[in-house]
Amino acid sequence: MAGLDTAWRGWRGVVRSVRIYHLDKDHIAGLTELVRPFVRPGSLAFDIGAHVGDRTRVFAGLGARVVAVEPQPRLARFLKTMFLANRRVTVVTAAVGAAEGTLDLLINTENPTVSTGSGALIAAAAGSADWTGQRWEEVSRVPLTTLDLLIARHGLPDFVKIDVEGLEDQVLAGLSYMIPTLSFEFTTVQREVGLAAIDRAAALGYGAFNLSLGESHAFVFDAPVDGATIAAAVADLPDDANSGDVYAFAGA
Repeated sequence: MAGLDTAWRGWRGVVRSVRIYHLDKDHIAGLTELVRPFVRPGSLAFDIGAHVGDRTRVFAGLGARVVAVEPQPRLARFLKTMFLANRRVTVVTAAVGAAEGTLDLLINTENPTVSTGSGALIAAAAGSADWTGQRWEEVSRVPLTTLDLLIARHGLPDFVKIDVEGLEDQVLAGLSYMIPTLSFEFTTVQREVGLAAIDRAAALGYGAFNLSLGESHAFVFDAPVDGATIAAAVADLPDDANSGDVYAFAGA
């Protein structure tokens, strides 16, 4: 019975995420306008940590081919069903990190968007009022791949979005190519991961960055800034900013 109850809560969490991320027309419209300059018809986009596929939906809607990578078994099954008839979308059931292998994924059944492979994130979240009540009740061992391996199989993308709850720096550690545009999430409970990801992007050769907070779908800076400026902006955010995405641009 306990297993059935956990499964029920897990699918209920998926439905909750679908309502939040797919049924909000303003969310989809705002996201579309934000990424339109980077995701063009015929381009290739990677959605790393695809969750319920709102980004995948937007990328494909803009005419791109999309590789949607999601380690959570329920969410991967949902994505494969949702995009079954869409030939632009390929769903990969895996986590992404610095090296190929396996990962113990800690699943938040009620709120799957914060499922993570990082025990450090869970420890950091325990001291934050913004994360009160979050519980990671399931563990699933999942395959772990890298961006370089995904590129070898699917081609060099024009845009990569990374949202993997506390392992963004590890995802970038598995990348050795310059992507025209990439984005990666950070949280204020674990800013050091975001700052390490900025450092890794700079080491790859990125020199121009911008910042979008939460689900605002707007850039903080009117024009791209350098790595030191974006790192200072992330470091100086109040804790209640909670999360955002750093965008890195090649050749800007």
